[in-house]
Amino acid sequence: MNQIPVYAFTGFLDSGKTKFIQETLEDPRFNAGERTLLLIFEEGEEEYDFSNYPFKNVFMEVVDQETVTTKELQAMAKKCHAQRVVAELNGMQLVGDIYSRFPEEWVVAQEVMFADSNTIMAYNANMRNLVMDKLVGGQMVVFNRLTPGTDTTPFHKLARAANRRIDILYDYTDGTTAYDDVEDPLPFDIQAPVIEIKDEDYALWYRDVTEEPLKYDGKTVSFKAQVALLRRAKSNMFAPGRFVMTCCVDDIQFCGVPCNYKYASALVPREWIHLTATIKVENHPVYKGELGPVLTAINVEGGAAPAQPDVATF
Repeated sequence: MNQIPVYAFTGFLDSGKTKFIQETLEDPRFNAGERTLLLIFEEGEEEYDFSNYPFKNVFMEVVDQETVTTKELQAMAKKCHAQRVVAELNGMQLVGDIYSRFPEEWVVAQEVMFADSNTIMAYNANMRNLVMDKLVGGQMVVFNRLTPGTDTTPFHKLARAANRRIDILYDYTDGTTAYDDVEDPLPFDIQAPVIEIKDEDYALWYRDVTEEPLKYDGKTVSFKAQVALLRRAKSNMFAPGRFVMTCCVDDIQFCGVPCNYKYASALVPREWIHLTATIKVENHPVYKGELGPVLTAINVEGGAAPAQPDVATF
């Protein structure tokens, strides 16, 4: 099966997606004659102009992101013999929902979010789940329409709260651009003999240890957690963790790490404990074939007071 790369552009209406895609498809470095299916899931005020494309192998389809089916997308690609797909997504829809309907051979090669610096904070205040949805999976976010001299700290914090790996580009009204090169230190010392994770830092530690597990291999960690028993796991394993909220109450989920402990069967589900454990990176069914952190308990103290806050947030 020949894979078809998908270049996805996310963001809210009039955030600059159309302008960027237009300029990209006019650039011979990106448009070298590949047969391109251009999917428009959101129509804004700006329209596409095909007259300046170096090649005419761009085929546009306007699609309803809520209702389009996998078969319909597959048929569109087949109709134009697409070698790649460029998709302008609807900012009011969840990215993962449309991805789940992409044909099997479609592979997301890059996801870029565009954010109007004048409105993104209002969107974040009122529709945080939609903002986080686009930042969490993106490789880059472009904050545009910035006046030179604007303090970019709020935008940096917004992006990094969702995704520590995302590249951040600032696009100014005078035509200049600048990459964000601020290094965010972790709020805990991973070089310490025992990495002490404060209650308020659990979500950040969980994301870091699952995204970059190798840097924690062989380390010892200590944190407060709730007990969760693993399904179809041996009696000497459990999953200490916390409930974590990424963006809103609706997305709260339990985030735990598998842990070896010979007395695991005696633990009470949802009980608060204070755990000290070593970390080893290995394969575990929880990670579905990928490498991930697996703990081995050194000390488990039951009856711990609930973490404050009891639901962790990024």
